[in-house]
Amino acid sequence: MLTTLLPVPLAPEISLHLAGGDVGLFDLTGGEFRSDRPPPFWAFVWAGGQALARHLLDHPGTVRGKTVVDLATGSGVAAIAAAMAGARRVGITDINPDAVAAAHRNAAVNHVTVSDDVVDPDVILAGDVFYSPAVAPQMIERLRAERRKDRLVLVGDPGRGYFPERLFEPLAVYVVPVPPALEETEALTTTVWRMR
Repeated sequence: MLTTLLPVPLAPEISLHLAGGDVGLFDLTGGEFRSDRPPPFWAFVWAGGQALARHLLDHPGTVRGKTVVDLATGSGVAAIAAAMAGARRVGITDINPDAVAAAHRNAAVNHVTVSDDVVDPDVILAGDVFYSPAVAPQMIERLRAERRKDRLVLVGDPGRGYFPERLFEPLAVYVVPVPPALEETEALTTTVWRMR
């Protein structure tokens, strides 16, 4: 897929290989989801990831010297911000191997390193992961398991319909520029949340 190296709107310190212009997710999938080919979520910088990135860059003490894992990393924007903010080690995970490859590619252009094999993290990041009724329960279970291990769990969410707000407390709110072709608006008010 053809991508363009572009600055992240809310965190221009970071550049990512993204689908540019007036392209939406369904434009890249032919309008359908196929089980044999996951949608290229990684080709976009979603509002939740942007908010997490901005928050970490503005509050580097959150991750400085710590081990961080970015769940459902997508483009890798939150992981890259954690590395830029001084995390000791940053891991990425995603069910789509294309997303993992994209996150590595994006980390390289930002002169930071991310890894696929980080264990025993101090901080868990998850940007824009509550977007469907199928995914939300899995993410809740995973994040609760991480929190039970006394890990700091931070989530960026722009008000997706399946976000379990009762499990979190707000840390910061950002107005995040987004492509209208992707979100049908030019900005989303997005909160960075800490799991209780």
